Amino acid sequence: MPTITSRLYEGEKDFQIILDLLIRIRPAARVNDIPTKVDIEENLASEEIRATTKLWFDGNQPIGWAFVDSGNNLRWEVEKKFEDSVGAEMVMWGEACTRSGKTLTAGETSTLDTSCREEHHERLEFIRQHGFRQTDVVSVGMKRPLAEAIPEPELPAGFSIRPIKGTEEAEAVAATHRAAFGTDYMTTENRLAIMGTSEYDSSLDLMVIAPDDSIAAYCTCSVNPSGEGYTDPVATHPRFQRLGLAKAMLLKGMQLLKERGMESANLGTSGSNIAMQKTAESVGFRMEHKTLWFEKEVNQTG
Repeated sequence: MPTITSRLYEGEKDFQIILDLLIRIRPAARVNDIPTKVDIEENLASEEIRATTKLWFDGNQPIGWAFVDSGNNLRWEVEKKFEDSVGAEMVMWGEACTRSGKTLTAGETSTLDTSCREEHHERLEFIRQHGFRQTDVVSVGMKRPLAEAIPEPELPAGFSIRPIKGTEEAEAVAATHRAAFGTDYMTTENRLAIMGTSEYDSSLDLMVIAPDDSIAAYCTCSVNPSGEGYTDPVATHPRFQRLGLAKAMLLKGMQLLKERGMESANLGTSGSNIAMQKTAESVGFRMEHKTLWFEKEVNQTG
């Protein structure tokens, strides 16, 4: 009788095992859920995240994997029939990674987080059964059919849209992202990891250039073999907000996605980002789904 074992990520061959498992065991309804193939590529470009990545086997057969990303989110897939026996181990592994990553002192707590679309009831049940508590945070996914007419983008005088020149602009784009969202997450290293993924196309990485030649806004578009195009993230520097730049980039991005044969454009944003939602709605996007967020308290002792 095969024995269930687990081990840490060991390199490129394990990356392919993770992708193969994703394709084999993820239900069709969740095929574009986070983490996608590109998300995994981006995450595993980081040595820190590779150190949190673990694989499970039934004998020699891969049956699941889990890692904790830079936002302290547990990401995993496991064959349904092994969910009861392996699922708890995956959550415990996530807690251990959170504990070691935060260097918690006595009495100090952190959280291990995760997310799930609200209609995926079995996965939600798993999350709740393993001690995660739903938070007030919600993300929304929006979709826009590209068969509909796409208006021409309009920009204020002196502004222009162009693709990124290359990796030499990664630092400036990362700085624009940090300023737009008030976060330290997007480092130059993170930006370069995005630009190194298999589906990245620099001609779809759009920027609005201000009259002073600074990057006023950007929108990273992408395509995938399923015919789904993406127009996110969208970020506008605070100095240039309320000028219609995000709307213009969405329109330009949709034009390019349609030229590449995509059937729809998709984007995700925070449920609290009403401005982005209204901008997307103004060019034809409609809400497709909501993603619920959960947290599990992690203390020093486990």
